Amino acid sequence: MSTAADTKFLVVDDFSTMRRIVRGLLKELGYTNVEEAEDGAVALQMLKSAKFDFVVCDINMPNMNGFELLSAIKADEGLKHLPVLMVTAEARKEDIIRAAQDGAAGYIVKPFTKATLEEKVQKIMQKLGK
Repeated sequence: MSTAADTKFLVVDDFSTMRRIVRGLLKELGYTNVEEAEDGAVALQMLKSAKFDFVVCDINMPNMNGFELLSAIKADEGLKHLPVLMVTAEARKEDIIRAAQDGAAGYIVKPFTKATLEEKVQKIMQKLGK
């Protein structure tokens, strides 16, 4: 059984302030092992070169957006087990459906609270048996 401190997160967002906010919230929840990537392309390289347990990913980003990253993760034998929590400023129904169909573990809309993030992360962790 791994503890919160052992769980390694990758926060992917092209907006550095948003990455900092998510990182801070995760830290408050006890998840202190958090790294950041500014887009999907950078994130994919990081995921392939180091072990992560959880991805929190924005949808709208340059170079490689959240859906493209999600598809790349799910298509990769070594990464497809990773839970991906999608984050977006737009609560479009088609995006929520697409995220679920593409294999996202969850979906939250900005701005969100610590309680919302905690609830989603815990629900996903329970599904994984962590």
